[in-house]
Amino acid sequence: MKEGRIAIPSMNEGGMEGQRSGHFGHCDVFTLVDVEGGEIKQITTIPNQSHVQGGCMVPVNLLAEHKVNALIVGGIGMRPLMGFKQAEIDVYYDVERQEIKPVVEDLIAGKLPMISDDQVCGGSAFEG
Repeated sequence: MKEGRIAIPSMNEGGMEGQRSGHFGHCDVFTLVDVEGGEIKQITTIPNQSHVQGGCMVPVNLLAEHKVNALIVGGIGMRPLMGFKQAEIDVYYDVERQEIKPVVEDLIAGKLPMISDDQVCGGSAFEG
């Protein structure tokens, strides 16, 4: 990914030196990374909004409002994944590392796969 805005579900205050959250719907903040010409230009964070059961579209709408083009997750349910597809936000998968910076660098370098439907989290249809 050479251009656009990447979102990473993050714990605590987030940022490039922060740790990723294991499940996007329950993260503390989203770290947003703006990429231009294959280089990181700006890093910001936005707080996740609370959502009750069945409200897993809340983070989808939040990230769409912030003009996110790509999301990196270690886990996501089918309903929000479908929401991101509808919002034209590409969802990439990395379950191995918890640090934000190397995962972002891998996405910029084209090394992360897009998540497939068989990699979504199980559980209830309302899981977010």
